Amino acid sequence: MNTYLTPPEVAKRLRVSPERVIAWIRSGRLAAVNVGSGPKRPRYRVAQEAVDALLRSLAVAPHTPRPTRARRQRRPATWIEYV
Repeated sequence: MNTYLTPPEVAKRLRVSPERVIAWIRSGRLAAVNVGSGPKRPRYRVAQEAVDALLRSLAVAPHTPRPTRARRQRRPATWIEYV
């Protein structure tokens, strides 16, 4: 059976604001169902699978270090450069 959560419950689990969850729903990044009726404020419910899918989409790839560049050699203080 699917577990449905309210936006504040999703926000609490993800440690973000409820407004951020509503923004994800409105932008289409988080799938939700409007169980409200009429022209009033929407009453969203979010399936746990949708939350899991959002977390997978937000996952960050492991860091791969950039190749190190060869450093410019320091010239001795007695070095004289003619241009």
